[in-house]
Amino acid sequence: MSMEVKIHKKLGEYELDVYWKSMKKRIGILGASGSGKSLTLKSIAGIEHPDKGYIRIGEHILYDSDSGTCLKPQKRNVGYMFQNYALFPAMTVAQNVGAGLSGDKKKKQEQVEKMIRHFRLEGLEKRLPRELSGGQQQRVALARIMAYEPSVILLDEPFSALDVFLKDRLQQEMMELLSDYDGTVILVSHSRDEIYRFSEGLLIIDDGKQICYGDTKEIFDHPKKVEAARLTGCKNIVPAERLDAHHVRIPDWGTCLHLKQMIDVDITHIGLRAHEFIPVWGEREDNCIPVKVKGKAEFPFEWKYFLKGETEESDDICWYVQKTLWAELEEKGIPDYLKLPEKEILLLK
Repeated sequence: MSMEVKIHKKLGEYELDVYWKSMKKRIGILGASGSGKSLTLKSIAGIEHPDKGYIRIGEHILYDSDSGTCLKPQKRNVGYMFQNYALFPAMTVAQNVGAGLSGDKKKKQEQVEKMIRHFRLEGLEKRLPRELSGGQQQRVALARIMAYEPSVILLDEPFSALDVFLKDRLQQEMMELLSDYDGTVILVSHSRDEIYRFSEGLLIIDDGKQICYGDTKEIFDHPKKVEAARLTGCKNIVPAERLDAHHVRIPDWGTCLHLKQMIDVDITHIGLRAHEFIPVWGEREDNCIPVKVKGKAEFPFEWKYFLKGETEESDDICWYVQKTLWAELEEKGIPDYLKLPEKEILLLK
């Protein structure tokens, strides 16, 4: 089922402007706090109304400013999971699961029982939300949404308040629970790890503006835009001066890169992820930067080096060393240079 969303909304000085069209079933929206992620979800759900644009799910039009169509939230067949799950505190698990259902009492009861079984909530039917663990609350919230069989499920940072261990476990559980769901799921997050793990399609928003939309893994591998690289976790992004089709100067790093690939005329920065540098001892090779250690942080599975750039204004260069390289570093000492492998260099606009 296709989904097409084009939204423009102005709130004071802030403007949200996004557009994507996709057949993918798992879509991630990545952006910093205040970028417009939740506003996009709320517009799809009908909680907020755009100033103009349209929202279509298959042949179903939820909103269209040109025709004046704006369905009420309860008519959109969209399930929305809030950050805190928004369970009714005075209702039991069974009552919460059935809260969105209407119609015949017997059919409603059958659907509740079906969801209780599907989400492994047997024995918890009479408990109140405060008597449940975080994982059980998540399952109740999902069961309540799935009970009325929505076309789209919206997940608004459902793991943001959890510690790392619990977050990983509940992410995996949610993916398993949604594995047989045929509709579209949209996950909003500021965590690139969550988004990468969950989504097939990725929308990146920065300050209300859409940076890019496309295949998740392709965007992580080739972000193309400075903000996309930054939001997908690239630690080293520096201004670049294109000299010709195969040479680019990096003033902050005191080097000039010679690349086999063509360098577009509108490239303004290059990026390199912190674990992609190759240490070089001895003579300088092509596409290298000198190593001037400023600081080091040791972690159980990674050493993080912070290196000086060539100018006072330049940001630290981040070099993350995996455990497999530690023995070589201890034997040979700090390398003289770090090489930038061409296939890992990000050319950015």
